[in-house]
Amino acid sequence: MHPLLAPRMSLVGSSPTAEISNKVRALAAAGHSVINLGEGELDFATPAAVCEAGIAAIRNGETKYTAVAGTRELRAAISRKFATENGLSYGPSEVIAGAGAKQLIFNAFLATLSDGDEVIVPAPYWVSYPDMIRLAGGEPVVVSCPREDGWKLTAQALQNALTERTRWVVLNSPNNPTGAVYSPAEMKALTDVLLPHDTVLILADDIYEHVRYDCDFATPAAVEPQLRPRVLTVNGLSKGYSMTGWRVGYAGGPEWLIDAMQILQSQSTSNPSSISQQAAIAALDGGTSFMTEWMKVLLERRNIVLDSLQGLTCLDADVPEGAFYVFADCSGLIGKYRPDGRMISSDLDFAAYLIEEAHVGVVHGSAFGAPGHIRIAYAIDTETLRTACDRIVEACGKLRDRKVA
Repeated sequence: MHPLLAPRMSLVGSSPTAEISNKVRALAAAGHSVINLGEGELDFATPAAVCEAGIAAIRNGETKYTAVAGTRELRAAISRKFATENGLSYGPSEVIAGAGAKQLIFNAFLATLSDGDEVIVPAPYWVSYPDMIRLAGGEPVVVSCPREDGWKLTAQALQNALTERTRWVVLNSPNNPTGAVYSPAEMKALTDVLLPHDTVLILADDIYEHVRYDCDFATPAAVEPQLRPRVLTVNGLSKGYSMTGWRVGYAGGPEWLIDAMQILQSQSTSNPSSISQQAAIAALDGGTSFMTEWMKVLLERRNIVLDSLQGLTCLDADVPEGAFYVFADCSGLIGKYRPDGRMISSDLDFAAYLIEEAHVGVVHGSAFGAPGHIRIAYAIDTETLRTACDRIVEACGKLRDRKVA
């Protein structure tokens, strides 16, 4: 590390998903036909009415600073969304908009964590949680949630992980990277454990709320209203509305926490884009009827990936209930040899092999706290996805049990 950098920079690394995307871009720039299954981004266009609202904002001159937490109109739309879809009542001072859900999660940790405070992070987890916790001075306490438990945190595992130093519990459903979705009963079991721990905050990361296949959605503050004063419910437009580039996230929570997050935001990024805010109002008030067709396409794509894995004895995955990822067990490939004689010694090695041999980018499971797996994102053009799956199957077929001279 460079001597002029702050010591905190030794605690974090680049986002693994961003690194995969950078490798894909480099291969593409070199003239290779490369397919990126490592990025969590829908290929669908942002709904037309949402785009038109953004265009209208530019034409109407709505291109100036706004209130740090978002315009009054956007915060009202956020409150309506929470009330209509989640049964949660948040006033104007209890909601905030930011430049993506990631910024709001980071600000929440920064506003509340002191040195030595612990944050319970169920694994597999979204890659950014641990590093954000460390940057804020906290310690991530990773709790393994094995496949036999549906990749979900159990009440007993949560109880065992709680200590007097616990300040947050992170609950992400639908989950990235596994697609696991907590049922209302499963969520209630967790909130029952948390009720007596009145100094523990709960982060509900609901960013994939609308991307579900025939299963109910449950968010902690709605499941157990008594926890509402300690829950930060975070959501955004990136995943459900295909608005990754618009950079709008939002959150609802206790006024004292929202106020602290707003102070931090005022000293860093200030308000999210005024244009994006107008588009976000149109999205939140416009409903999600368009998702019906999107989910049909995503279901087809999910099945393409699962069907391709069925023909392989070395890759195996459960059927995900939500999000747009298949989390595949690749442990059966550890110890096998590549055509060039190198051994696959880890999930990272296997991911590297796929990008080098098949020109397909995936993310290794170790990045999510689950070694021996890979995450396959299937939110790309359907025919391109078929090609990528064929390449993965072909690349796996080239691996051998012993080194070939």
